Amino acid sequence: MENLTTESRRSVAQLPACKSGVVATVTCIVKRISTTPTLVGLLALAIAVSSANAGEKTPIGAEQGGNKEGTIPAWTGDSKPMSGWSPGKVRFNYWKHKGEKPLYVIDASNVDKYAKNLTQGQIQLLKTVKGYTMPVYPTHRECSFPDFVVSNTKQNASGKSKIGRDGWSLDAATLPGVPFPNPKSGVEAVWNYLVRYQGAGIDQFGTSYVSAAPGTKKDLRIKWEQVYYWPHGVKGTHNPKDRASAVQYLYYAFQSPAALAGQAIVQRYFFDQDTESFYYFPGQRRVRRLPTYAYDAPMIGFENQYPVDMQALYFGNPDRFDWKIVGHKEIFIPYNNFKVTDFTYPIDKAMGPKFVNPEVRRYELHRVLEVVGTVKKGVRHSTPKKTLYLDEDTWIASVGDDYDANGKIWKVKENPIYPVWELGGTCSNLSMQNFYDLNSGRYLSDLVQFGSKKDYVYSKDASNDSRLKPDFFTSETLRANSER
Repeated sequence: MENLTTESRRSVAQLPACKSGVVATVTCIVKRISTTPTLVGLLALAIAVSSANAGEKTPIGAEQGGNKEGTIPAWTGDSKPMSGWSPGKVRFNYWKHKGEKPLYVIDASNVDKYAKNLTQGQIQLLKTVKGYTMPVYPTHRECSFPDFVVSNTKQNASGKSKIGRDGWSLDAATLPGVPFPNPKSGVEAVWNYLVRYQGAGIDQFGTSYVSAAPGTKKDLRIKWEQVYYWPHGVKGTHNPKDRASAVQYLYYAFQSPAALAGQAIVQRYFFDQDTESFYYFPGQRRVRRLPTYAYDAPMIGFENQYPVDMQALYFGNPDRFDWKIVGHKEIFIPYNNFKVTDFTYPIDKAMGPKFVNPEVRRYELHRVLEVVGTVKKGVRHSTPKKTLYLDEDTWIASVGDDYDANGKIWKVKENPIYPVWELGGTCSNLSMQNFYDLNSGRYLSDLVQFGSKKDYVYSKDASNDSRLKPDFFTSETLRANSER
């Protein structure tokens, strides 16, 4: 900057501090140029620097710069609520971009125009489900992570994380953090998603909605409460070899309808073992072990519409599939979808007969890593092929497709992403996951907050909730809680 005038130098010195990282700094400067006329001459320099550093990475391994078309911006990682927000208030009302309107809406009439940025499942939905649309909004890359997650990820980037000799288990990693910021195999990428940072736990309550079967008018609405506990999400350093740990603990209890009320389950998911499941049946007043309640086993109470491993698009041991990385793509995915967390929004307005109301859906163009899972030889699964599209900024599986035995797309899955401010801007996907069954014509939405009248409670520290400990997720505690 040797040729800048004295006035320009003074203007540069007076600029507020920008975030570290060349691309982030350039983006910060460019935003201020419009209010600093003497700095217009810096614009060309900023563009040149941004181009020269297009390969710069975010703390968890994503491409920090935007795309050359300008439709995907550089990562900023600084999502913060507007003044006045606190946990328990409707998040959408305090999001700084809440007033945005769709750039355009994709439907059956223009789907071919946007096909290169759509998954095969999305194309099928748009072409075959009458009236289905996708409203596309401006892209914002504002997901970030606490310093301890970033620090642990740096350790993992040095090569300390390892897949077990069995080819699928997570044998070593420093958590909470991304085990494989630069995955070399599909199973490494899948583990990045399975152990994504979501805090230490979450207390949830809401509805699962299954649309009516063709020729009928009665939908299925299940009310429930559940608690997740992630031991590896507690601040510090944790390793999968810690035998007191697990990938995830889950407690789930049905509240309605009457046929399900009182039934409850606890599950313990591990890094290298089969899932443990214990189920309470109120009619028998007994807890039973369910040794096969995993993979494609139908979830109890969901009219055979919800296999266990379809939760959050994919969950459970990844051992039944050979996972391959296809590569990076730019895809429209449900992102910054704060409206799905609006617990004051009427559920009857949100859930349509064939699909979720587009008024509460938001899609943005983001870079994703496509991963394909093909069932291994000698192993059976009702969906022998799966595709997952992992968002580069969060490693969350944002959209995916399940194929049937005939090689046709069976289920189209989507997983809205949004920043959780109380977790330091970390993005979550624990609200309204949608699953469209192209064979039956039905759809299922899980973790629906609409009409629940209160928000989910996220915990950064396990000490904030007495239930966030391994002893709560046992058959003995399940029986005791259920019989109160």
